[in-house]
Amino acid sequence: MPDKTTIFLAGDSTAAEKQTNTRPETGWGEKLQSYFTEDIVIENRAVNGRSTKSFIQEGLLTAIEEAIRPGDYLFIQFGHNDQKPDPARGTVPYGDYQSNLHTFVNAAYQHGATPVLLTSVSRRHFINNSLDSSSLGEYPRAMKDFARQHNITLLDIHKKSIELFQALGPVLSKKYFLHLESNESSNYPNGIKDDTHFNDQGAAAIAHLIVKEIKKGNLSLKRFLI
Repeated sequence: MPDKTTIFLAGDSTAAEKQTNTRPETGWGEKLQSYFTEDIVIENRAVNGRSTKSFIQEGLLTAIEEAIRPGDYLFIQFGHNDQKPDPARGTVPYGDYQSNLHTFVNAAYQHGATPVLLTSVSRRHFINNSLDSSSLGEYPRAMKDFARQHNITLLDIHKKSIELFQALGPVLSKKYFLHLESNESSNYPNGIKDDTHFNDQGAAAIAHLIVKEIKKGNLSLKRFLI
């Protein structure tokens, strides 16, 4: 029986698997498996609060390299924490951010795996009735330019998530994010209004966007989609 193909996810809290004490927060990486046949295994290595810099410096990419095999895939999505003014995490879009992306891509290639770049999922930041398309700064564009320059497969999830949230509008889009009233969840007794992280419905919607982009592209991976 042939070995299964693994998709490793390297990313931040928007993709990461959540603990019981933070539910209903859900990462989009938790929802990918249901779209693939049993020949694919989703290995979610995304970690809350990480940027390209801290993911590498903390040895999380090294841990992936120890497990990834020829024929596997490495999905790479960062930007939210690279954007923060924090020396341990912050990067410059057209500087060390792109250099770090190069490190991720090379790690995949060195092990016979296929790198796939995903632009950052948009935040839910509306100005009047228009979604602010600049909430992730230049990081999505820097990733797209890097992918084009080095001929790396890219899924433009930033663009697709903007289109989704704009179509939903400022009211309905709340239903996809971690927005809770007081006492609605025992994990958030005072409520929460989080326009970055998803609930179950939002995570599923982003996973669906990713799958649709895989179907449209040239990845052989799409033959394993249900």
